[in-house]
Order: sequence, then structure tokens, then C-alpha cells
Amino acid sequence: MTVPQHVAIILDGNGRWAKAKGMPRSYGHIKGCANLESLCDDVKELGISYLTVYAFSTENWKRSRPEVDTLMKLFRDYLKRCIKISDRNEMRVKIIGDISAFDQDIQDAIVKLEEHSARYDKLYFQIALNYGSRDEISRAVRKIAEEVKSGSLLPEEIGPNTIEAHLDTAGVPDPDLLIRTGGEQRVSNFLLWQLAYTEFYYTDIYWPDFNRAELVKAIDHYNQRERRYGGVREDKK
Repeated sequence: MTVPQHVAIILDGNGRWAKAKGMPRSYGHIKGCANLESLCDDVKELGISYLTVYAFSTENWKRSRPEVDTLMKLFRDYLKRCIKISDRNEMRVKIIGDISAFDQDIQDAIVKLEEHSARYDKLYFQIALNYGSRDEISRAVRKIAEEVKSGSLLPEEIGPNTIEAHLDTAGVPDPDLLIRTGGEQRVSNFLLWQLAYTEFYYTDIYWPDFNRAELVKAIDHYNQRERRYGGVREDKK
């Protein structure tokens, strides 16, 4: 079995999972967060080098105040626990997205986690928080525009590599496989630039129930695909 180098996951279905069990949406988010901890262990054991998860989008602020407050509390708790998870898995953690919208204590926890885990290289874990791909690309374009304005970059020098270098994911290979749980079949403003040649896998399984066996099933599906880049086949090993 060929294991993809980089797997990206849209963590969907926490609220519906909880509703199906007669529980509040907050319960689904708590279980979903716990499941993410287990997934990091599975990903490392399977030999995946990069994992990116969509945890909170720029649009998620529109949810009810109680639900957003619950998510903020979960982020605070998880960012602290993630230090131990990074030690256990020798995992480097990076937050992608615009963290300036979060309270200062969350921003400080993000910086602490990133600095603590910077020593590791067995697994590179990106968590998208207050992330939207259009926002990411807009921010990248503004940075490029500033460089052109200052004279450090010429317009004719701008190409795909220039844009990639200014994205939140700079230096990280594009995902080989995107998994979306919860039954929806859309990318929801996630990694629009990076998903250009990614294989997609959709499952009806809600995120709290997505386990190692479901991850292996997604990888098996990935192995059945014939990877092509511009019509050129990528040979499987």
C-alpha cells in the first residue's frame, strides 16, 4: 500500500453526530477534538509525513455565540494538550490562518506550541484556525504587492512559486489526499490553491466516528486512483 505523503482532512459532522445521539452540538465538538488526538497517533504509525486539518473556518464565526464560545474553550484546552501530543509523536505543529482574530491568550498558546514543537520532524501537523483559502490568497497577494511597491520584487518575476512562497503553507508539499467526513462533497474554501492535483475522498462517517480503519479505507481508495499531472501518469511504487 502506498501511503500518501500529505493528507488533508475537513473535520465535518460533529454537530450532526451529537444531534443523532440526542446531545448538544458542544458534545460533538468535544468528541471530535478527542478524536483528533487519536488520529495523530494513527497518522504517524501509518507513515504519513504531513497532516493538515480544517478545524475552524473564517465563516465559523457566524455560528451561535454559545457554540463559538465552546469552540474557543476547546481550542484553549487542546493547544495546551497538543504540547504533550507533539512530544509523544515527535510532531511539529503549525497553525495556518489569521490568528489575529483570537483572544490574546489563544494567540500566546499558539506561539508557545509552535515554538515548543519546532524541534520535531517525524510528523508535520498543520491546524487551520480562522482559515479561509480566499483570505489566505488575499493576504499573500497583499504581501506580494508590498514587495512590488518597495521595489524588492518585479511584476514580471511573479509566478506560481512566488504565490506559494507567500501562502500560510509555504514550504509544505501540497496534499496528495483530501478527506471530508460527514457526507458533504465540497471543499468549503479550504486549500483552494494547494488542492490543484489532490485526490478527493468523501465519506458519510461523521468526524467523531472516523477512526484508523476509516483512514486506511481512504488510503486504499487513494491507491486505486491513477495519479496524473497534466496527462502524465505518476507511477505508483
